[in-house]
Amino acid sequence: MRFMMLMIPKGYETAAPGTVPDDVERVDAMMKYNEELHKAGVLLALDGLHPPSMGARVSFAGGTPKVTDGPYSEAKEVVGGYWIIQAKSREEAIEWAKRCPGADNEVIEVRQVHELSDYPEDVQAVASGLTAMQAPSQR
Repeated sequence: MRFMMLMIPKGYETAAPGTVPDDVERVDAMMKYNEELHKAGVLLALDGLHPPSMGARVSFAGGTPKVTDGPYSEAKEVVGGYWIIQAKSREEAIEWAKRCPGADNEVIEVRQVHELSDYPEDVQAVASGLTAMQAPSQR
């Protein structure tokens, strides 16, 4: 089973454009955690995200795309980064999240990733090309 662990740092929703972690000790602790995930063979992907002030949201009210540039006044929580891990169970994924050297202002949300096999056969047939799209690209 694959799980996405979403890092939700309080205050990041109002971070200025270009904000990056600058606390060497915290980055070092996080790198050690990332290395632990990697060495255990559970890490599939991870990335940090720029703050919402550099992003955009596209909504589709009435079927028409509308672009809203960040930051978003209504946002109470935003994702600051993520890991995708392979775990045998929800409980194992939670145990990995609990090992993260998170700060007082951070929360990790653990969510299982849908697999194509989770869907009914008719939906699987329609989405059969999904697996090829998920393969790493050669950019």
